[in-house]
Amino acid sequence: MLSALGAWAVSPGSMAAPDPVRSEQRPLQRVSIALAAPNSLYHLPLTLADKLGYFRQAGIAVEWSPQESGAKALAIALQGQVNVVASAFEHLFGLHQKGLNYQAFVQMGRTPQLSFGVATRLDVRSVMGLKGARVGVSSLQSSTHSMACHWLMQNGLLPEDVVFVEVGTSAGVVDALRTGTIDALCNPDPIMYGLEQRNEIRLLGEARTLMASRKLMGGSVPGSCLWARTDFLQKQPELTQALSDAVVHALKWLQTAGLTDILKTVPSTHWVGDRAIYLGAFEKLRESYALDGLFVTNDVTNAWHAYNRLPNRLGGARPALASTYNNSFALRSKNRFSA
Repeated sequence: MLSALGAWAVSPGSMAAPDPVRSEQRPLQRVSIALAAPNSLYHLPLTLADKLGYFRQAGIAVEWSPQESGAKALAIALQGQVNVVASAFEHLFGLHQKGLNYQAFVQMGRTPQLSFGVATRLDVRSVMGLKGARVGVSSLQSSTHSMACHWLMQNGLLPEDVVFVEVGTSAGVVDALRTGTIDALCNPDPIMYGLEQRNEIRLLGEARTLMASRKLMGGSVPGSCLWARTDFLQKQPELTQALSDAVVHALKWLQTAGLTDILKTVPSTHWVGDRAIYLGAFEKLRESYALDGLFVTNDVTNAWHAYNRLPNRLGGARPALASTYNNSFALRSKNRFSA
């Protein structure tokens, strides 16, 4: 069922720029977006906006920059290589503590959409049994890293009780688990779901559903989102609005989409070699996708408290949480598409 999983790899072409055939005569505005874990279900709203033509309808052409983790996506944004980042909301706290003004402007996920598990070749039945283990994460300072720390701490271990190994979010993940390079793993779907179905990994925790995420994080938190420098939002309001419109349009479509609709729209390169695996993972995550792109104040506050509980944070003052997001674009998109 998962025979092609080990050979699966990120294919930047599968998130290619929109088809040059346009429904409008005016030139499309170009925008570059860094994607963390590009072929994962984490970015399903972007995949849909791309393949359904919503970016093109909004007047934009997207240049994708696939990255193996949110930390790497953040790094190239800081280097000025991209305009916008698609990754976890939590990165904004560290940026603001450093005095860097970035804002999220449309929410795509309502949970972290990650799972944590141990290789079934090991006789480990609880997180406490992972002391001294090698834990795979996409990269250090990524959301997979921070979420793994949450699970460890909730179960009586400290992050320093394990060894974190950077394995990315593509084919290297599976190879690392199978060869024994890592003993446990925190990653997005469909990789985690596929490993689980093949009985190669035993889940010790998941933050796919709203209930599980609230239990782990102490309340609801924002998940994946699009964010950019505040001055970019100010200087390029039409472009930012177009991005928000395309994403919220895709979220609206997703609310009533059936499994057949998903299969027809999502490229087969995203299926991990098995469409049943992909659809099964999607069903686990369906409720985790945002409904209207808007950020909720209490969710942002909960995310801050969870972020601040982890060791090795900057230890700086609490940022002005209201400055980490801007709902004005998503609100207009919500009204436009009745999301």
